[in-house]
Amino acid sequence: MKLTLKIWRQKNSTDKGGFVTYVADHVSKDMSFLEMLDVLNDQLTERGVDPVHFDHDCREGICGMCSLYINGKPHGPLQTTTCQLHMRSFSDGETITIEPWRAKAFPVVKDLVVNRSAFDRIIQAGGYVSVNTGGAPDANEIPIPKNVADLAMDAAQCIGCGACVAACKNASAMLFTSAKISQLALLPQGQVERKTRAEKMVAQMDAEGFGACTNTGACEAECPKGISITNIARMNREYFSAVVSSDTM
Repeated sequence: MKLTLKIWRQKNSTDKGGFVTYVADHVSKDMSFLEMLDVLNDQLTERGVDPVHFDHDCREGICGMCSLYINGKPHGPLQTTTCQLHMRSFSDGETITIEPWRAKAFPVVKDLVVNRSAFDRIIQAGGYVSVNTGGAPDANEIPIPKNVADLAMDAAQCIGCGACVAACKNASAMLFTSAKISQLALLPQGQVERKTRAEKMVAQMDAEGFGACTNTGACEAECPKGISITNIARMNREYFSAVVSSDTM
């Protein structure tokens, strides 16, 4: 396969940046998208050109690092992570446009790499539970209904990649935040901080500069782990319940 790549190049967060066109030849359809970029970078390095900087880690679809906006969609044409996207999803001679996540709360570090520490600060604000010291409790000491455990595990699948933010026209982080709130609010272990968790995490989300929910469902449609927007409804209930409780105290 021979492909034309229009890649966003930006030296740092203050640089204006712009698209640079490259030609990638002899691309195997069995390559992953990141492997294709590896080959391009090898060629650029041999020519003395600064390679394209992009995020990656496990390359197994579970770390959430590979945040690329490909042909106008987070992670490309399939509902998966970029590392699990293969070049067979593209056609010979195709032009592929590659950009970083576009969000005020995700400033560009360099080229396709963005700073997603805003997600870390949201979790730090309330994404924890109280753990008493002492011996470890028996695994079956606290009975949890299977349907509740399933919902909590579904929410906990969120890998924090930021595709929901990239997909939303308002760059909202409500799907991410609601997943982190839901996975703890549903379980008995998360009840101690339940009220303050919702208030603090939502407040931090707003402070980071993420936009409001658009209610279009684009976040769920592009999420590589299929996180449901029902979590957003749960987060809203948790938040309003916490606010009402605070007002009546």
